[in-house]
Amino acid sequence: MQNGMQHEYVEKRVGLLAVLIVLVVSFGGLAEIVPLFFQMEVTAPVEGLKPLTALQVEGRDVYIREGCHVCHTQMIRPFRAETERYGHYSVSGESVYEHPFLWGSKRTGPDLARVGARYSDDWQRVHLMNPRDVVPESNMPAFPWLASNVVDAGATAGKMRALRAVGVPYTDEDIAGAEAGVSGKTEMDALVAYLQQLGTALKKGG
Repeated sequence: MQNGMQHEYVEKRVGLLAVLIVLVVSFGGLAEIVPLFFQMEVTAPVEGLKPLTALQVEGRDVYIREGCHVCHTQMIRPFRAETERYGHYSVSGESVYEHPFLWGSKRTGPDLARVGARYSDDWQRVHLMNPRDVVPESNMPAFPWLASNVVDAGATAGKMRALRAVGVPYTDEDIAGAEAGVSGKTEMDALVAYLQQLGTALKKGG
């Protein structure tokens, strides 16, 4: 009887009920998430994983700016239908240097987690210039301006310093060479370089 009265007391007070719900959800979330911070398979990079090069960093920014992550995921789920089509399912150690994560949630186009080295650089360039030249049924928009837009070489070192501040292991030499690494390159060059490394660390690491 007393329990029923307590329940009724809480249920009739919306503010109190909301606070208790938030507390329960918060503690439950912490109980599930915090232990992951201490699991090596979640926090340690997979064997062979390296930070993006200066050109790939710029390519990733182009990928984000053009909204590629809106139509393409970078997460293969551990289901047979997924792995048969795309390859090995995604693992946490592949994403430890990702800021922000680009796992995505919608597939208007195919998953790109293992697209690296699947096609040639030339194929990627043609596909970006006009997707229907290589995939006639594609509904992906064309990105011809990337071939003429030149990367802002003066900004790359700052981006890499920011990434180092959140844990990406760039060396002083990496950052010092950033401008030279992207000088004279187009955004097309950068995006292709980024796409060509996706998923390759796991392949190399076995």
